[in-house]
Amino acid sequence: MDWKVFFTTFALIFFAELGDKTQLSVMTLSAQSDSGMAVFVGAAVALALSAALAVIFGEAVTRLVPTQYIHMGAGIMFVGMGILLIAGKL
Repeated sequence: MDWKVFFTTFALIFFAELGDKTQLSVMTLSAQSDSGMAVFVGAAVALALSAALAVIFGEAVTRLVPTQYIHMGAGIMFVGMGILLIAGKL
């Protein structure tokens, strides 16, 4: 295992997820539930599955599209989403 990639990915995802809608949703579900463990396991499995799908899709796309175009497209979408958020459209 490439530990540098592991720790970079961990840090990026951990800090990106702090205070986002997913975390707030999990906090709300946990506050409304009598079973915090069920909320934790459900959220952990959902996040793991979505990450697995992203890895599978990412590996497939890089076989068809050069990495520089993927980076450019991701950057454009990120900026576009930011503009839409600022404009109140999302």
